[in-house]
Amino acid sequence: MIFGKVQGVFYRKSVSQALMKKQFKGYIQNLSGGTVEVVAEVFDEDFDTFMKILKEGSLLSRVENVTYEIINDAEFNTDGFEVRYE
Repeated sequence: MIFGKVQGVFYRKSVSQALMKKQFKGYIQNLSGGTVEVVAEVFDEDFDTFMKILKEGSLLSRVENVTYEIINDAEFNTDGFEVRYE
């Protein structure tokens, strides 16, 4: 979960493009309450890069906090990285 000024500031677009370039698999979506959820397949050696992208966001965003949960054996219905809309 990403907290801060992350909706209406091109956060999802910027992050999804950066994650696609690094060939991560998963999705990003806005949630009620102004937060953003990212679900992704991240290997140990890529974790720091992944977190850096989430924290940088877009030029207009202001990330205050990033929390995460490790889900083993998660299945994805996507071959790449996508923006999901509610």
